[in-house]
Amino acid sequence: AMALLARETAARHGSVPRTLAGIAVPPGHRLIAEGRYLQWSDSGYGYYHAPGEGIVIERPDGADPDEEALWLNGSVYAGVACLNGFLPLHASAVAVGARAIAFTGPTGAGKSTLAAGLGQLGYPLFCDDTLLLDLHSTDGLIAMPGHKRLKLLPDALVLAGAAAEAPVGAETGKFYARPAAGDLGEPLPLAGLVFLEAGAEVHWHEVRGAERFVRLEDDHYTQAIFREAAQPGRAELFALRARLAGQVAMARLVRPISAAGFAASLVLAAERIRELGR
Repeated sequence: AMALLARETAARHGSVPRTLAGIAVPPGHRLIAEGRYLQWSDSGYGYYHAPGEGIVIERPDGADPDEEALWLNGSVYAGVACLNGFLPLHASAVAVGARAIAFTGPTGAGKSTLAAGLGQLGYPLFCDDTLLLDLHSTDGLIAMPGHKRLKLLPDALVLAGAAAEAPVGAETGKFYARPAAGDLGEPLPLAGLVFLEAGAEVHWHEVRGAERFVRLEDDHYTQAIFREAAQPGRAELFALRARLAGQVAMARLVRPISAAGFAASLVLAAERIRELGR
């Protein structure tokens, strides 16, 4: 799986077509068809993938290299991964021993911040923002190590005690951050999926029964890309969610959106993920 992902996502610069399967792709749009991926950004970046050929990037004159990396490591990477048998989850994860524990939730829920804070407690970063599951595996759910650098807003850097590096583009307001406990580059079994929620008090609740299945509904853009690429039917989607719900421990971590709430939730999360890791 690692070799497949590395081969199919290897990037180089070159000329990118304007059409795919006879359909023109205008700026600001993507198209997935015939096992291939084509995207043109509003600023003039083009990205193209065909099986066995990696990713070709067409760079416009006066291009912002930071923007190139954001597209490449975001929707383009997710699309190519989906075309090659991987499922993306909108999650950040840390390694607990020889297992991965992932944190999911909507944009702004604090996934990256919590992962960065856990790094201060000795848990290596496994991935940031997008977690890929290897659907080829028949031996449990295997998570692939992240390809993206940790990105945090200034207030999150303070909360997590993380060291800022370079800015993430000119408009995001975020900074790349160095994981305090380093990061891992090998696949690990996914042992837990924790849903982050805002609330008045800090609580950890196990997710059981049918709620496990319902919780897997996700409107993040990566799920739209997966449906476009894999084109699963209703039965296939049901089977996939049933597989996730049946093989991964799930919990809700509720905490106030405040410095005190974050500190308390960090202590509780560290305690519970140690149990999941065992």
